[in-house]
Amino acid sequence: MAEQRLQKILAHAGIASRRAAEEYILHGRVKVNGKVVNTLGAKADLETDHIKVDGKLLTKKPETIIYIALHKPKNVVTTVSDPEERDTVMSFLPNIKQRVYPVGRLDFQSEGLLLLTNDGDFANRVISPKSHVPKTYLVKVTGTLTEEQEDGFRNGIVLEGRKTSPAELRLVKPGDNPWYEVTITEGRTHQIRKMFRHFGRLVEKLRRVSIGPIKLKGIRPGEYRLLNVQEIRQFRKMLKLPQIV
Repeated sequence: MAEQRLQKILAHAGIASRRAAEEYILHGRVKVNGKVVNTLGAKADLETDHIKVDGKLLTKKPETIIYIALHKPKNVVTTVSDPEERDTVMSFLPNIKQRVYPVGRLDFQSEGLLLLTNDGDFANRVISPKSHVPKTYLVKVTGTLTEEQEDGFRNGIVLEGRKTSPAELRLVKPGDNPWYEVTITEGRTHQIRKMFRHFGRLVEKLRRVSIGPIKLKGIRPGEYRLLNVQEIRQFRKMLKLPQIV
């Protein structure tokens, strides 16, 4: 096997998404042949090099690929481990033997659908901005948007010097603290909260209800289910990935 970038090797081995693998490398959590490697340009060969992550020897890509849909509760961290010893999403998967990791993130205060997998190619494609995977949220906010604000929300607004991509917005429950359904294809940090704050509205509750073709419906907070064959095929087709089942 030819040499490849370390982050790609980690992703293919089911350790983390490529983006998360880069963080592992930068934080000195990866060793190659006994030496810490913390530069993103480093390469290795899984066939001939001994690669360790957090002291554990890396093996080839797992034979059993697994895809999980979890209903993340509020006040839970979307990471494999947390230095502050807060609850992480991994605590809800005691019966999963494979080493999986979250696909993207969901805010600490937010709840809803989160995907986990050990398929690095799949995870990297889902979180890539180029894939334009739609993610839908139900959001309770402090006050109704005006028609002009709704148009701005849909057409894109400038956040931190860069315009957001067009978003879908629908009022689903009117009131003093209305609920909106929001669909975006980006994944900026706290994006929906920042978009509503741009118009003087604060987010009181936020729940992600779908990612691509996968729905949250039927999964209680803290519970999970495995994606079925049809869902996996549908999602991989959307991502333009080869079918494996």
